[in-house]
Formats: sequence, structure tokens, C-alpha cells
Amino acid sequence: MKILIIEDEPDLSESIGAYLGAQDYLCEYACTWAQAREKVELYRYDCILLDLMLPGGDGMDILGTLKKQGQQDGVIIISAKGDYEQKIRGLHAGADDYLAKPFHLPELAARIYSVIRRRSFGNQNNVVQNELKVDLLSKIVTVHDAQVVLTKKELDLLLFFIGNKNRVIAKSALAEHLSGDIADMFDNHDFVYAHVKNLKRKLSDAGYGNYLKTIYGTGYKWEG
Repeated sequence: MKILIIEDEPDLSESIGAYLGAQDYLCEYACTWAQAREKVELYRYDCILLDLMLPGGDGMDILGTLKKQGQQDGVIIISAKGDYEQKIRGLHAGADDYLAKPFHLPELAARIYSVIRRRSFGNQNNVVQNELKVDLLSKIVTVHDAQVVLTKKELDLLLFFIGNKNRVIAKSALAEHLSGDIADMFDNHDFVYAHVKNLKRKLSDAGYGNYLKTIYGTGYKWEG
């Protein structure tokens, strides 16, 4: 799962990134309005942490950009502006949640999990498709009640596929999801193919219903 941290306080940004990174989130950073605007226009995220007070502009404008583009990135406003009117303004503008500084990192992580679960998995802690089950809290995958051991990247891919089921996902989108903005630096997306191949093999060996289809020349689609 990929997170964008838009925050101009370096110490806070780094502490958030370190905490979330330890929980297997891929974190990217923007510390100015211009950097944030560029990121949200070029890349997609599972959740964006948005500070409202940014050098060069108002963070609320970033939220407006997301909504005008019709993007589905989850957004949690994190701001020292803890007053009621500012909170209501942010939520009405399309934010999913609002957390006033200072806050505890475990609470932030719980809010992020809630936003991603609500947006991608219908507010469920368990994702079930016939014989396949994913426990989002424990990160345990089972097929026919037998555990399937996946790497972090493989689990991330599986959840990304399920969260976008019945949509064709290009290899470039998968590369960005797995590697963030550094995906642009790779000459090809062979590493995506390798992760998908291993995921399909493990699920097939366990006897799942072959929901992950290869769309030749384009990418992949999870059918459900």
C-alpha cells in the first residue's frame, strides 16, 4: 500500500514515514505545495496525508485538484488547525478524515487502515472470494482454509488486484504501485512480471479459482 506524506515539518514527516514503513507501507514525501501538486497529478496513492499549511500554497487546493481529476485516493488531513470550521471545510471538500496535531502515530495508522479498508474493501476486515480469504488485520491469506505464505510485495499485489477487481491494470500502474515514483527510472517492468508470476503460482498451487488473468499486451485483471 502506497502513502503520500504532504508535510513541511521534516522531523514529523520522517517519523511518520519510519513508523508507517515498519508496517509495510511504501511512503513518498512532498514538503511544498508545488511538490505535492506534481505528485498528485502524476501518481496514484492508497492514502494521502495532507497538511493544510504548506510553503507556496494552501493544502486545500491539493484536495481540490484530486477531486476535479476524479481521483479515488483516500485523503486524511493532518493539520495544526484543529478548529471545528476547518475540519468541516476539509470534510466537505472531499477528505476522508481529519486528524489535528499533535497526534499519536498508532492512531494515525489506524485511521489510514480504516480509510483504505472503506475505500477498497467495503469496510470489511476480511476479504473473501469463494475459497480465497485475506485477513487484512493479520495479513494472512488462506485458500481452502490452508494458509498461503506470500511475500510483502505479493500480498500488496493481491490486495491491489482485489481492490481493483474487474479492471484491467497496466504493468506500468503495477510498477508504480510497488515502487512509487522511482518506477520511472526502470528500463522495463520485468520485476512486475516476476512478482505476478510468483503470486499466481502460489495461489494456483493452493487451488484458488484462477481469478487473476493475464491480458496480453496490456496487463492483468482480477475477475470476481
